[in-house]
Amino acid sequence: MKTETIEERIVAELIDRQLTVTTAESCTGGLLGATLVNVPGVSEVYKEGYITYSDEAKEKLLGVSAETIFNYGVVSEQTAKEMAMGAARTAEADIALSTTGVAGPDGGSAEHPVGEVYIGCYYRGKTVGIRFLGKGDRMAVRTQAVHRALELLEETMRQEETA
Repeated sequence: MKTETIEERIVAELIDRQLTVTTAESCTGGLLGATLVNVPGVSEVYKEGYITYSDEAKEKLLGVSAETIFNYGVVSEQTAKEMAMGAARTAEADIALSTTGVAGPDGGSAEHPVGEVYIGCYYRGKTVGIRFLGKGDRMAVRTQAVHRALELLEETMRQEETA
């Protein structure tokens, strides 16, 4: 018997609830969208994905304010939340997940260590952001961040169910 993956559970739930989703990615570079797209039937709910690696792309495609990037940095909860809100608005989706961080092995600092990722989740008008610290090499950090983003979406959907 095959165990259902988190992305399979999410896609089934989105189809059931007739909700649409989009992704806005920096450090995960499309891996989040690709993980969702691996699920058969996702075309019913997945609108589009944005890989906004540069600050300019975050501003141009998602409407992240230059002021937010200047004041909080590109690796911040505020930027992740604005990325998610902008993706949902641009794609006209019910839900958006975003990732921005330092996948490594370079680019880390005392303030933003390698493995630090901020994840944004826009869900039907509300946006939350979390900090996540991944471990391992670049691909491991990216993979862990994708899994944590999917967990955040699943948690958010569960909270709405009980509200």
